[in-house]
Amino acid sequence: MSTSPKTREPREDRAEPAEFAAFLVGHLNGRVHATISDEFSALLTAVSEHGRKGALVIKVNVEPSKGHVEGDPLAISVETALKAPKSVPPAAIYFVDDDGRPTRNDPRQMALEFRTAPTTNEFKDA
Repeated sequence: MSTSPKTREPREDRAEPAEFAAFLVGHLNGRVHATISDEFSALLTAVSEHGRKGALVIKVNVEPSKGHVEGDPLAISVETALKAPKSVPPAAIYFVDDDGRPTRNDPRQMALEFRTAPTTNEFKDA
């Protein structure tokens, strides 16, 4: 026994509701289900890779025909919105020099001159 959504009174004339999963698998010969499965897989991969949350929103639109008469066909469409996390490049630290340009070296620090040390293959015994 089911209830009417408007009156919430028991109605004997309605069958069990259709299974949503069965509808989704059959909609547009399975193309929508395949697309949603691919997007879901991409979401799982992105969340595992980036360690941040994401979402896959599935929206089912149902529209009556113009000049609706009971028993007329309904237009049903399915939309998806994938919100997968993306990589965030790390920030780098820069200083600003006297001319207002970014530099990796602290302009307040004195620069040290480096020279290459001579190389040798001989080892001293200690």
